[in-house]
Amino acid sequence: MGTLKSGFASRALFVALAAALTGCTGTSENRLISLPVPQASSPTDLEPATQREQARILATYGGEYDNARLHAMIEKTVERLVAASERPDLKYQVIILNSPSINAFSLPNGKLYITRGLIALANDKAELASVLSHEMGHVIARHALIREEQARQVAIINHVVNDVLSDPQVGALALAKSKLTLAAFSRAQEFEADGIGVGISARAGFDPYGASRFLTDMQRTADLKASAGGADPRALDFLSSHPATPDRVKNALANARQFSSPGPGERDRSEYLSNLDGMVYGEDPSEGFARGRHFLHPKLGFTFDAPAGFTLDNTAQAVLGLKEGGGEALRLDVVAVPAEQPLPDYLKSGWMENVDPASVEEFSVNGFPAATATAGGGNWSFRLYAVRFGSEVYRFIFAAKARTTQVDLAFRESIMSFRRMTLKESQQVRPLRLKIVTVGPNDTVEKFAHRMATSDHSLERFRTLNGLGQQDRLKPGEKVKVVVE
Repeated sequence: MGTLKSGFASRALFVALAAALTGCTGTSENRLISLPVPQASSPTDLEPATQREQARILATYGGEYDNARLHAMIEKTVERLVAASERPDLKYQVIILNSPSINAFSLPNGKLYITRGLIALANDKAELASVLSHEMGHVIARHALIREEQARQVAIINHVVNDVLSDPQVGALALAKSKLTLAAFSRAQEFEADGIGVGISARAGFDPYGASRFLTDMQRTADLKASAGGADPRALDFLSSHPATPDRVKNALANARQFSSPGPGERDRSEYLSNLDGMVYGEDPSEGFARGRHFLHPKLGFTFDAPAGFTLDNTAQAVLGLKEGGGEALRLDVVAVPAEQPLPDYLKSGWMENVDPASVEEFSVNGFPAATATAGGGNWSFRLYAVRFGSEVYRFIFAAKARTTQVDLAFRESIMSFRRMTLKESQQVRPLRLKIVTVGPNDTVEKFAHRMATSDHSLERFRTLNGLGQQDRLKPGEKVKVVVE
């Protein structure tokens, strides 16, 4: 089975899907497949702008994850870090996000957001502390406010380029220089926050090498997702704004060496893992989830199968699918279409460019009204489907570099699998969870990998999830994470 060597192919393909949608007229508003009701933790103490940001974050990352034990552990860790920081007077509020993505970020008002996906990837308190202290470093150094000023300067330059400069070459050069400056500034901020964070973590008594270990495992996870043929492995993830480049890992190691004496620092692996036992792993079924090429959404009550060879990924914006090799892709989202507007008319309404009017066809999918059409754009051909399901319209966009009759048939079979879930099916859906297991004398990496309730790459997934290198062996008595149903 071949693998993608990087996320480039998938990113390029989904860029093509996005480009095809640039003709949107604004008559239909995209809605999220997994749109939770935003609930701020304490809305009364937030300024209006921060309230809006809070609502956006919660909507994007599945709302808050309610786990009192985890929350207490993280809050205690933050208290230790704050006491050891350059600004012990600052106050922080921790919010765990119900998302499988690996991410953490902070707002200038001291709100620290961390996803359960990141918590699941970390293997000890030192690794968790490295992430939290890094985000505290951004707050202490006032990076968000400084970056906002830098971005404002870029906007001013952009205005000058567009409205004042008459020489397009000079204008383009000025704009390029300003954007490069902003990118370099962001990179410098990450390195500065790394340095501040390692110092805080070490002074709080944690192992300063937690940052380098976590960065390495984070990159391994992204590489694994890319090799499995998933969508953009860095979408919504910590890596998108915190790249684990060799330079950054090297820098984290250099920072750690400054604090590695007189002792190694605290890790508390066993206690940390005990707090993870039973935690939801991966997607939350209440917000829809993908298992290989199968997608189920118990809350909305539908399911469908992607064509053979596809791997699906449920993002905040849409369900994305990519076929192994990168030559085909799909996107499923939900749009608001007036009940009186026929679906064939909607397909021709301009939300998608280059739709062939002669290709529009009306039919039904398991009793639901549907319509289809074809479109072209760049090197890609598109097959569009719109299915009216209840008060919503589910929009499928299939893309192929070479849309043959056979490929088109596979797309048709996929759309015909779209159906309402039965009550029994909805009740039987259970999330995957982490089970913390103590290694026995005869246990091996291979045995635990066989127990993993994951659809593919179970051996490498088990190693990555537990911070194990290719040559590492398990030690009797230690605890490991296993994904179970």
